[in-house]
Amino acid sequence: MTDSNYKQLQALQEKLEPQGFTVLAFPCNQFGGQEPGDAAKIRSFVDGYGVTFPMFAKIDVNGPNTHPVYKFLKKEKREFMGLTSDIKWNFAKFLVRRDGSVANRYLPTTSPSSIEKDILALLK
Repeated sequence: MTDSNYKQLQALQEKLEPQGFTVLAFPCNQFGGQEPGDAAKIRSFVDGYGVTFPMFAKIDVNGPNTHPVYKFLKKEKREFMGLTSDIKWNFAKFLVRRDGSVANRYLPTTSPSSIEKDILALLK
């Protein structure tokens, strides 16, 4: 899942950046300890995918130390059927409009390429 997500996110970044789209990535180590490295190690890892989009500092996305960005995102768009606001795994995705409102939330298993049509609709 990591490989395809980074490749597809970078492809979207390259294709849609000229239209004003940007991928924003927030590393998190709350899911199986899959992101244990410091900022330099994380950057080195994603550089292997040619990632050019912003990679922010590692944060918590659930629990008492949830970063304010994720508090906002989760409040605006809950998980499938509104049953929970918690992030279930790495690569949960949120699509945010130019005005900062949250247009959609996607499961970690949703491929980045499959949401391109939603992104394009917002860029019009």
